[in-house]
Amino acid sequence: MPNPQFLVLFGSQTGTAQDVSERLGREARRRRLGCRVQALDSYPVVNLINEPLVIFVCATTGQGDPPDNMKNFWRFIFRKKLPTTALCQMEFAVLGLGDSSYTKFNFVAKKLHRRLLQLGGSALLPVCLGDDQHELGPDAAVDPWLRDLWDRVLGLLPPPPDLAEIPPGVPLPSKFTLLFLQEAPSTGSEGQRVAHPGSQEPPSESKPFLAPMISNQRVTGPSHFQDVRLIEFDISGSGISFAAGDVVLIQPSNSAAHVQQFCQVLGLDPDQLFTLQPREPDVSCPTRLPQPCSMRHLVSHYLDIASVPRRSFFELLACLSLHELEREKLLEFSSAQGQEELFEYCNRPRRTILEVLCDFPHTAAAIPPDYLLDLIPAIRPRAFSIASSMLAHPSRLQILVAVVQFQTRLKEPRRGLCSSWLASLDPGQGPVRVPLWVRPGSLAFPETPDTPVIMVGPGTGVAPFRAAIQERVVQGQTRNFLFFGCRWRDQDFYWETEWQELETRDCLTLVPAFSREQEQKVYVQHRLRELGSLVWELLDRQGAYFYLAGNAKSMPADVSEALMSIFQENGGLCSPDAAAYLARLQRTQRFQTETWA
Repeated sequence: MPNPQFLVLFGSQTGTAQDVSERLGREARRRRLGCRVQALDSYPVVNLINEPLVIFVCATTGQGDPPDNMKNFWRFIFRKKLPTTALCQMEFAVLGLGDSSYTKFNFVAKKLHRRLLQLGGSALLPVCLGDDQHELGPDAAVDPWLRDLWDRVLGLLPPPPDLAEIPPGVPLPSKFTLLFLQEAPSTGSEGQRVAHPGSQEPPSESKPFLAPMISNQRVTGPSHFQDVRLIEFDISGSGISFAAGDVVLIQPSNSAAHVQQFCQVLGLDPDQLFTLQPREPDVSCPTRLPQPCSMRHLVSHYLDIASVPRRSFFELLACLSLHELEREKLLEFSSAQGQEELFEYCNRPRRTILEVLCDFPHTAAAIPPDYLLDLIPAIRPRAFSIASSMLAHPSRLQILVAVVQFQTRLKEPRRGLCSSWLASLDPGQGPVRVPLWVRPGSLAFPETPDTPVIMVGPGTGVAPFRAAIQERVVQGQTRNFLFFGCRWRDQDFYWETEWQELETRDCLTLVPAFSREQEQKVYVQHRLRELGSLVWELLDRQGAYFYLAGNAKSMPADVSEALMSIFQENGGLCSPDAAAYLARLQRTQRFQTETWA
């Protein structure tokens, strides 16, 4: 008799929602239940009408937006024509992951829960609201919610009576087996699956384009605290096309030093070749890995050894550990009671997977290679706003990259994997190729030539607006208003000469805000208020579009507050009418944002 089945669907931007979903899958297997775990956009959404039990795990990104891998599902589920009885046979639960420091905390999960009810679904539980801001992270809400969920699920889907539950300390079978080859294959060579020039299909995550890097130039002053790079790629013959507002995704690699250290700690031969074999018929091998593959390629290009490990990492590591003292500590870190200590050891100092493995050397040395892909997540691609226009620079693609580096209590500085890897590449020393592909962004610019555009882009948030201004100027659209913010005119004023040249041609009105050049800090929201009458005139009388890009923490709320005060002071609106006016701009796509954490 087959095991009872249910479905877990996730929308994940940084990997946390996927990690929670895979935890649900593991807990189901321990309870002898069948469980399919899929990203929302990889699931044929029309089949939902046939699903009796579905758990949705959804993150909220930016300003209340769904993650990229559930955007198609999101559009479908909110179609007005869907009947109110569409999901009347489905029981569901929604687990949300968000950050309560943002205004639209867990907006996606709350809205999805309401929508599933509207379509006739029956909720097993109230929506779970995991919060990054809690001192124990999302697990503070997720753990008790999952206990309640399993009580409900086991009531609906009792496991086979003749099979006992698999206890927590016993490792589940690995997803894959690694079949080691005794000698190198006689034909073929190891390498990434890539899109070749002249290919019929555009590059994608499974087949990126290996773009030659043309230049890698630091654009901040030598004494400035942050290293920011303007990087240019040659995309000739790639089949890539993009418009202003689009995004490029880049697949980074681990440093050679980290790869060598990882192989030493785990006792792996970097040159050892293997083939991957899934244990289950419905599991496919990762498309990014060649077959056969070397251990060096797996660690360099696939395993995210520089990421901060999640609790699930410690759970599996504890199961695999043969060293009593290390196993005891790992079990503590993976228990509900040990989350405060785990946070202090791992999350607060941003300790990486590689560093944890170095702290547990006996356990690391005994990890069976079959479990590497269960234990360590895949390196995720990083998204960057494209900072150039194809109309101005055909066959070129430029990005503006702030190199992430900061100090915690650990001796080694913390470094962003992708930005540090990109900064280390020097096309002056020889050919450099970077795997990339393009997808539509969240910003869309008006096509009508006389429509004014107001753009607010502090710091690297200005990148998509450079692409838009280049594109609009080539098309003869000159009513461009840019509010740009940085610290110092002579240190981080990106593209100053380019903006000034456009101003002399009457193609741009530039309003800079230099926050550190006077006693009182001045930000873009202050400059907006100073020019409130112009902003109101452009928006209300001339139908301007308003765009905002940059850090999602407090800047979007500060700019929205500035707009509200402009609507009241310059437009004469009362507070409720000003809020309604702002909401109308958002609803009609005349106020668009692209923000990141």
